Amino acid sequence: MLFGSVPLDEALGAVCVHAVRTSDGVVKKGTLLGEGQIAQLRAAGVEQVVVARLEPGDVGEDEAARQLAEAVSGVGVRVEKPFTGRSNLFAEAPGVLVIDREGVDRLNSVDEAITLATLPAFKPVQAGEMIATVKIIPFAVPQRDLDSALASANSAPLVRVAAFRPLRVGVVSTLLPTLKASTVRKTLRILEERLAPAGAPVVADMEVDHDTRALTSALTTLAQSDAELILVFGASAITDRRDVIPAAIEAAGGVVEHFGMPVDPGNLLLFGRLSGRPVLGAPGCARSPAENGFDWMLQRLLAGLPVGRREITSLGVGGLLMEIVQRGMLRSGGAKEDG
Repeated sequence: MLFGSVPLDEALGAVCVHAVRTSDGVVKKGTLLGEGQIAQLRAAGVEQVVVARLEPGDVGEDEAARQLAEAVSGVGVRVEKPFTGRSNLFAEAPGVLVIDREGVDRLNSVDEAITLATLPAFKPVQAGEMIATVKIIPFAVPQRDLDSALASANSAPLVRVAAFRPLRVGVVSTLLPTLKASTVRKTLRILEERLAPAGAPVVADMEVDHDTRALTSALTTLAQSDAELILVFGASAITDRRDVIPAAIEAAGGVVEHFGMPVDPGNLLLFGRLSGRPVLGAPGCARSPAENGFDWMLQRLLAGLPVGRREITSLGVGGLLMEIVQRGMLRSGGAKEDG
């Protein structure tokens, strides 16, 4: 691409690099200079203009942005028509944003003229929300660089949206004399708000004593129901793999795949499986509507994404979230936290 200041008489057919204001209006940046714009600039006394002119083998910014945006987009992504070298990507349905981080880094390293920016990986998104943008920095890129960038994105889509599914949810709340009935009801209301983006209904809502035998019975019942996802809200936080909730899951014939997570609030989350169904033992912070580790796992399960020890233990970077006052004891010290 040729770039520089040229006499006005030599600017026909080139791209105007900087906006030029005249008494008849503005010749905008990126305008392809035709006879009308040349006449307008000449009438304004302009003698020199900074332009860009494509050379053989160059691809214009909009066409390059279009090709890249389509190449990086996967399921659940809508690509917007490019403008000024930019093409935006939007979610087609509510779900979880899935990003190939290594692929994005690889594409962005091809050439400084080619960029792809996204929202954070695994962010819940709404239909119509902008999730990524391709931007070509100059007015054109060499075909060879565009081909390299396209090749880096061809192995698999770099950006996709895993749509939420309306899973049927079974809930068990364990009770102790110290737990208020209003707290249990509030927890269920907050849960329903979390499930709303997926349209996931609560098909069973059980309350039992905070006792291994009672909880085992409730879990066995849910394992025989049409619930596809089981959530357990304990009256007391899980503190060990031998505690009430993990012990009940195993007594009901299930397995505990992982206890604890490097997300705070959310450290005391438990993940297991029972009769092929995922089971989440909720940390105490899940009673609050504020974002916490429970949200991250629930969203992934609703979106059909893998959840297991590997996925949970990979969350440490970025896992320090805002403090939740409702936990009672904050990070700054004192008694053991309930979350």
